[in-house]
Amino acid sequence: MKKFSRREAMAVVAGASVACSGKTFAAPSQGLAAIAAKNGFVFGAAAGPVIEKDVAYRELYIAHTQIVTTDVAMKMGTIVPQAGPKRFESADRLLQFCASHRIPMRGHCLIWNDWVPQWIKNMSVPERQAFFDSYIEEVAGRYAGKLHSWDVVNEPFWPGHKAPGGYRLGPWYDAFGTGYVRRAFERVAAVDKKTRLVLNEAQSERDDEVGLTVRRGLLRLVDELKDAGVPLHAVGLQGHLQPRYPHDPARFLEFVHALADRKVDIYITEFDVRDDTFPDDVATRDAMIAETAEKFLTGVLRIPAVKMVIAWELADNYSFYTDAAKKKDPLAQRLPRPLPFDSSMQKKPLWFAMARAFENARKA
Repeated sequence: MKKFSRREAMAVVAGASVACSGKTFAAPSQGLAAIAAKNGFVFGAAAGPVIEKDVAYRELYIAHTQIVTTDVAMKMGTIVPQAGPKRFESADRLLQFCASHRIPMRGHCLIWNDWVPQWIKNMSVPERQAFFDSYIEEVAGRYAGKLHSWDVVNEPFWPGHKAPGGYRLGPWYDAFGTGYVRRAFERVAAVDKKTRLVLNEAQSERDDEVGLTVRRGLLRLVDELKDAGVPLHAVGLQGHLQPRYPHDPARFLEFVHALADRKVDIYITEFDVRDDTFPDDVATRDAMIAETAEKFLTGVLRIPAVKMVIAWELADNYSFYTDAAKKKDPLAQRLPRPLPFDSSMQKKPLWFAMARAFENARKA
């Protein structure tokens, strides 16, 4: 495990003091973050280990983000890929980068029924229950006061598993039932009094049975947590826009308003646009991506509870969609273009669409 020098430690503390207030961020001077901040929003992006190697990509974060989410650095599969000492090096390096540039960092994600190493799945139920508690206490305790927010539980719903209430099955559901969600939030709150605690979910933009089931489940779960006095500060709606599925803007915004009525902040936590149903022509495709994003953001940003938009990476070549496409066909000529910058780190129509959405959101 990396040990910080005194200078590095002071930088982490300085960054944490900005991050933990939940309100105060270093003033951005340029880029999407500046445009968002001018209009009352926070813009940021997820960052993977590649920013340690790609200098040009790293500079995009410094210029364009006001908050950074860990991509894989804080997932359980990274921290405990096998039994033995926990691996915090990647998370520590990203935290140091953020602190040195006064960019608050979000932790993603503490508990998820996916991306759990097999050695943990092989545990007995009592062993898994004990590990669940100790893991949360150690990891959340290590970063207590150093993060802006934690995605405490990620994607609790997946209707495809056919579980009651649309819940996602997995090792934590098996160990505790649906109570694992409340247990996770309460455990984090016990060791970290400052960090904002977030419930993060996908698929809510879809206006089909999957999306509608997720919406119903999410509203019900927020009610249950609130009624039980569980500390829940924000709900993350991932915002992986997928035009292959139906989307009814009016019905979606009704859902977002209903969520806001629960007195939680709302973050768009993993924003991008899947483009596999759009034409091959790059200019046409880029225009359709930009239009999809602008319509979505212009609507949702007009809801006062929505405070933040976080892209899932910044440049197309580092999107998880691109990784998947290359694994499927290493020689593929058509690659995804879901993000505001292209593979040469140049602004795309999506960048300008997002900028317009930030600028126009408060004018309605």
